[in-house]
Amino acid sequence: MLQVVFNEISAAEISQLDTLLQLELLSQFKVTPDDLLKIDGDRFGELSREGKKLYRYRAKDYRIYFEVVNGGVKVHRVLHKNTVQDFLFRSKLPVSEDEALAHSKTFWKLIEEGERARSAT
Repeated sequence: MLQVVFNEISAAEISQLDTLLQLELLSQFKVTPDDLLKIDGDRFGELSREGKKLYRYRAKDYRIYFEVVNGGVKVHRVLHKNTVQDFLFRSKLPVSEDEALAHSKTFWKLIEEGERARSAT
């Protein structure tokens, strides 16, 4: 299993959730190198843009967006699925959730904001 680090934004997003939900999400969010070698599209997804690769993990009604950095996992955002569903509904794109996000400038701005945030301690 890889070490998981949350930045300030993703830590704030998850801390806004009910404590029991936080524990449930975190207990489900386990990432191994094998998981990232065989992306199943259900639990794990992959997004890339301009050479940058992000992964998506589905846990209950939430999506955890992260990248692998220095042999660990850096979480950039923790978003409710309706955030993504609303985006797909509004844009009416006939593609997968991950593919749609990979082409969304708004989504990448959220990720870049997360990258600029300091890691939570």
